[in-house]
Amino acid sequence: MNASRTARERARAELTREIKEEARRQLRASGAQGLSLRAVARELGMVSSALYRYFPSRDDLLTALIIDAYDTLGERIEAAAGDGFRARWRACCTAVRDWAIENPHEYALVYGSPVPGYRAPATTVAPASRVPVVLLSLVRDAWQAGALTEPADELSPELAEQAARTSRQLPPEMPGAILVRAAIAWTQLFGMVGFELFGHLDNTMDPAGPFFAHSVERMADFLGLPA
Repeated sequence: MNASRTARERARAELTREIKEEARRQLRASGAQGLSLRAVARELGMVSSALYRYFPSRDDLLTALIIDAYDTLGERIEAAAGDGFRARWRACCTAVRDWAIENPHEYALVYGSPVPGYRAPATTVAPASRVPVVLLSLVRDAWQAGALTEPADELSPELAEQAARTSRQLPPEMPGAILVRAAIAWTQLFGMVGFELFGHLDNTMDPAGPFFAHSVERMADFLGLPA
C-alpha cells in the first residue's frame, strides 16, 4: 500500500510539473491575461475536469507560478557570494539581472503589471520576501561589522516609523536612514532591470550591461559599502 501511495504521489507531482510547464509556455505566448486552464488541459490531452483536481481555478495556477518564480529567484540570490560586502552586493544584483534575462516572462509575472482580476494570496508573501531579505540582511551585516556609517539623512516622521517597523522584522535593528537607503537601492535595482527587460533602454543604454555594472557600483557607494 505504501509503495502504491508513493507511486501515486510521484505521478501527481510529475503531472503538476507538466501543467505548470505548459502554463509557462502560455505565459510566453500570450501573457498572464491569456492563461487558460482549458487551453492547458487541451495541450496536455486532459479533460478540464481532471485538471481542476490539481488547480481548481486559473488563479490557483497563477499563484503556483508566482510562488515558483519568487522561489527560483530567491534561491539564485541566496546563493550569490562574494569576498566582502561590496562584492556580495555586486553578486546579488547580477543574480537578479541574470535571472530576469533568462526568465523574462516569469519576471514580468511577479514584477510587471498586475494581472487584472487576480489578487495574490498570503501564501505569496514569504516567497516574495526572499530577495529583499537578502539585500537588507547584507546591509545589516555591513552595519553590524562597522563597515557603514549612519548617513545624515533627515527622514519624515512617517518614513522614520515605516523604517523602524521594517527594521524590527530583521533583528538586530539598524538605523532607519541606512534601511531607507537600502530600500532605495533595492527599488532602483528592480527598476533598472525592468527598464532593460521591457525595452525602455533601447537605443540609449543599449546593450545595458555597462550601464548596469556602473549603476551597481554607484548604488554601493550610496549605501556606503566599502570598496
